[in-house]
Amino acid sequence: MTQKTVYVLGALSVIALVISGAALMLTFSKTPVQPTERTFYLSAIEPKGTASVSKEPFPTQMLPAGGGYVLKEPDKDGNWVVETYVWQPAYLVAQQGDRVTLNILGVNGATHTTEIEGYDKQFVVKRGELTTVSFIADKAGTFRITCKTHSPSMEGALLVLPRG
Repeated sequence: MTQKTVYVLGALSVIALVISGAALMLTFSKTPVQPTERTFYLSAIEPKGTASVSKEPFPTQMLPAGGGYVLKEPDKDGNWVVETYVWQPAYLVAQQGDRVTLNILGVNGATHTTEIEGYDKQFVVKRGELTTVSFIADKAGTFRITCKTHSPSMEGALLVLPRG
């Protein structure tokens, strides 16, 4: 066998594998997947940063209003603090028809009045408590998970992919 023949046979083998793999993917993509239980574990957290005016100047630009961002003036020692409130993780993915359960632990912030837009789910997450919310993800799309107490930063999203 010549080297050219080996290359041609190798290329034909790769092409055959790609075609058979594509055919296999098409076969399985038409097979409906049954809805499943999707359980997510989230935390309401508050990352903080501390700096000293001797090393970093205090910012002069205002942060957006709403409680999600906090900038504390320098103390008597010249230390200043910046904080934000966030969901961790911020993005969740499920498929249409899945049963979604959110287990949310309040770590920072006394309370978080929360809404999942488009699903008419409203609840309060409290520090030190585990809040559980369950529902069927019957609508496809992207749905905001918003803490009304700490906007605009404490926002996440539930992405519900269409099934089939």
